[in-house]
Amino acid sequence: MTTAEAPIRAAPAHVGLLDWRVLLKWLREDDVISAGDAERTEKRFAAGSSSQHPLQRLAGAGLLRKGSGKALDVERLTEWLAGRCRIPYLRIDPLKVDVGRVTDVMSINYAERRHALPIQFGLTDVTIATCEPFDIAWVTEIESHTRRTVKLVLASPGEISRYTTEFYTLSKSVRAAAKTGDTNPMASFEQLVELGRSNKQLDANDQGVVQVVDWLWQYAFDQRASDIHLEPRRDLSLIRFRIDGVMHTVYQLPPGVMNAMIARIKVLGRMDVVERRRPLDGRIKTRNPDGDEVEMRLSTLPTAFGEKMVMRIFDPDTAVKELGALGFGAHDGKRWDALVSKPHGIILVTGPTGSGKTTTLYSTLRRLATDEVNVCTIEDPIEMIQPAFNQTQVQSAIDLGFAEGLRALMRQDPDIIMVGEIRDLETAEMAIQAALTGHLVFSTLHTNDSPSAITRLIDLGVAPYLIVASVIGVLAQRLVRTLCEQCKQPDDSVTRETLLEIIKPWRLNGAMRPFKAVGCLDCRMTGFRGRAGLYELLNVTPAAQACIHPVPDTEKLRAQALLDGLRPLRLAGAMKVAEGVTTIDEVLRSTPHWS
Repeated sequence: MTTAEAPIRAAPAHVGLLDWRVLLKWLREDDVISAGDAERTEKRFAAGSSSQHPLQRLAGAGLLRKGSGKALDVERLTEWLAGRCRIPYLRIDPLKVDVGRVTDVMSINYAERRHALPIQFGLTDVTIATCEPFDIAWVTEIESHTRRTVKLVLASPGEISRYTTEFYTLSKSVRAAAKTGDTNPMASFEQLVELGRSNKQLDANDQGVVQVVDWLWQYAFDQRASDIHLEPRRDLSLIRFRIDGVMHTVYQLPPGVMNAMIARIKVLGRMDVVERRRPLDGRIKTRNPDGDEVEMRLSTLPTAFGEKMVMRIFDPDTAVKELGALGFGAHDGKRWDALVSKPHGIILVTGPTGSGKTTTLYSTLRRLATDEVNVCTIEDPIEMIQPAFNQTQVQSAIDLGFAEGLRALMRQDPDIIMVGEIRDLETAEMAIQAALTGHLVFSTLHTNDSPSAITRLIDLGVAPYLIVASVIGVLAQRLVRTLCEQCKQPDDSVTRETLLEIIKPWRLNGAMRPFKAVGCLDCRMTGFRGRAGLYELLNVTPAAQACIHPVPDTEKLRAQALLDGLRPLRLAGAMKVAEGVTTIDEVLRSTPHWS
């Protein structure tokens, strides 16, 4: 909740619904707009009427703030009005609203009639947003009904209207689903033995369940979620979103409704609805609010209180990006372009789960997949369908693993091959064979940095001379949260000496423009919005090969990689700090120290 920064004055003498004439008069009195703007708007509005809220109507009139020349949109006008009326201004964050509780405060008809929307329900008070600060005779009724003090906040009429519809529609759908669904947590730990023998089915096609699932997906797209978690609990199950790498609790549901939702999603994902004893995988293609196709990978897991489901969202706009959008700097971008342009060899991408390896690989392969080449992949699972690739899914049940799939791909006349992960010696040997016979091979490993990938291959049993003959480069990467452009501020506490102390013994060239996280309504007061990649690229040059064969020496390889142009992850992060993209704390949290 943010109070508008405006002069505090006595509330204007006005009762009832807002009127554009009154607002225009106050804007002129407060010297917010010029006399010319006020006169032009008055003449324009006097010629006709509108059903729009006065704040929205004025926002569409093209008014400019006097002095700054900034457009007075509906949010700025609402914030100004809040300051004039001495009421806190609020931009509604739906992730912080307990929809199930606040919709019990008043009916949807009452909320729409009073232009009011409950936001928070506390022990002694209830916070209600309104866009009509002088039509509040209803406050005493709500205080009597809830036995709590009403705290009023001012929000824009557009947000009031939108979230009134969303919150009450969701609440209605959940209640309908709860009435028709099974109210008992079917697969709780105590009942796990009976799971396979139970013939009771939840109605996954119940209209309430369908509406809740549809809301869930649209809401996740709107909030930029990368993952949706449906987590069963004994009393109230949880819906959580991962946004910019951080988990947020979105909603609490009765266990029966959660079971029905998971059943509905499993039906759509062509998964076995009855099977709850073992993990299952599936995928769904749907559309986001803009009408673009979005793929979701589904994964279920039996837990103590039922079946948990995670949906990973693969938006084509975020899954396939240009190098600059991924976070590659000019230095590493040129080196990566040169590396992937080579006709054959193995290129490894390393990093922990969630570090962006898939996005980097798909983006790179999409650029390479022209009409002149044949790109084939073997994945477990296929992360996202790409029409430009020939993609094959690992099927362990029929003995189609990475090694078997790669062996089959070799007979498909490929130019470029992507192996989802090198997990064992057999897969590594097949990848090496493919590279030695003239193919460009991409794959992933889980290591802390790029030199460690060579050590990992040796640990798997690959002979050093085969590594030298086939591996041409290793890219290690991490994701860091990027600072919110709306609220970040210069950080004078970060000096060149501060960064040099962190990245010893490397140097840092160029200008310094460090910023710090502040927090605003656009970034939910976190100070961060979005993520960018940090990259560490090791080219296996002839000098680097001498550090691998005949006697592998990781420390010598590290030193040689630096001479060949490698910039460690922590140095890449320090450069992002210097550019004002992220913070020191984010870099230290995400990158390993390389001494």
